[in-house]
Amino acid sequence: MSVPHPAEVTAEERGEQILTVIGTAFGELLAADPAAFRIKFRKMAASAFAFYRGTAGLFYSDLEREHTARGDEGIHQGPYLDERTSRVWIHGDLHAENFGTYMDSNGRLIFNVNDFDEAYVGPFTWDLKRLAASLALIGYTKAFSDDQITELVRTYAAAYRERIHALASGAKDDDVPSFTLDTAEGPLLAALRHARARTRFSLLDSMTEIRDFERRFAAGGSAIELDAATRYKVLAAFDGYLETLPESSLARPDSYRVKDVVGRRGVGIGSAGLPSYNILLEGNSDALENDVVIYLKQAQTPAVSRHIDDPAVRGYFRHEGHRTVISQRALQDHADPWLGWTELDGAGQLVAEVSPYAVDLDWSDIDDPAEIAAVVADLGRATATMHGAADDGSGHSLVPFSTERAIDAAIAADEEGFAALLVDFAHGYGARARADHQIFVDLFRNGRIPGL
Repeated sequence: MSVPHPAEVTAEERGEQILTVIGTAFGELLAADPAAFRIKFRKMAASAFAFYRGTAGLFYSDLEREHTARGDEGIHQGPYLDERTSRVWIHGDLHAENFGTYMDSNGRLIFNVNDFDEAYVGPFTWDLKRLAASLALIGYTKAFSDDQITELVRTYAAAYRERIHALASGAKDDDVPSFTLDTAEGPLLAALRHARARTRFSLLDSMTEIRDFERRFAAGGSAIELDAATRYKVLAAFDGYLETLPESSLARPDSYRVKDVVGRRGVGIGSAGLPSYNILLEGNSDALENDVVIYLKQAQTPAVSRHIDDPAVRGYFRHEGHRTVISQRALQDHADPWLGWTELDGAGQLVAEVSPYAVDLDWSDIDDPAEIAAVVADLGRATATMHGAADDGSGHSLVPFSTERAIDAAIAADEEGFAALLVDFAHGYGARARADHQIFVDLFRNGRIPGL
């Protein structure tokens, strides 16, 4: 693997690389809200996996080094990559914790890939490598041997290969069903059942209160009261958002009546420093328990886009909010009906529902090797289905060919090498990420990250 191995660079040299990427990815936001990034970085310091989750920019910077070291002239070169398979709609931050439940526009609970903030168009193998390295990190935390980690990655690769081939061969929905309450098993089914047990009322109860016979956001907590000028700008942005929604999203004419607006500031690993707002809307009936909360969040430049020089891709999107929404609609069948975009202060915004039915896959209680292998196989199938969704049949012109057929043909040219490529990368980058985590912790605790 050409990505720098821990033994190939000194901790000081790697630290400078990490600081450069942090400055590129977070510089402006960090300068505007250092307190939020102190919280983000403490969360990243908790484990190598948490660090890996928060450093997609470092990952892609390393992949570019891998291409350069191999002598490639562009991203379309390399194992399993050609002019088509290097131009697939990808998730962009595909790791083992970016899977969970959502309720689709047909009212079905689905387990699938989630969090499309980093989605873009690029080499399909980049998604697979990022997921494979995350499996190595999870396996290490569960004290799996190298051989066991190898088998996990091979299981993922085999399931992905099998599903891509089925899709390329014309498999129907009944042959490759979604993960639902009727078809899922094990931890995936447990997540779906957990989501089903949730209610809109409990979500509203945690965020709002009834005042003068009307629902309003509760004061305190993470809610920020807005001044009149900011509220006006948010409502104007909301009006622009409405124009991006499909007509089918309207349950009744007054479903878009705004009841209240508050500000929020992200402090999570992926949302630190990003200004965001929650908007409370009239639901599909007069009953107060049917009200809907949506969020409006500034979208950011995806890390992968800094390493892809394709004018056709860059020119396809109006702004990052538009890119995020179009990508999610392309990659996810029957996406959130409230999903849309807008602009605020010249910045692209993502708008979607704060859903009570979103439950992430929880790895903390999945310890049995056989159960983990079964989950990993399902993640491989979900990844293949996602890659096959956004192509000439998705209604978008950016990827005007059958991605599943292109990927299937590329893998068929070297079946044996496919899993081996991912296994080698997983072990190599897993070791790199564990070493990077310690370097990052030392940089952070010794005050070497500028702006903090």
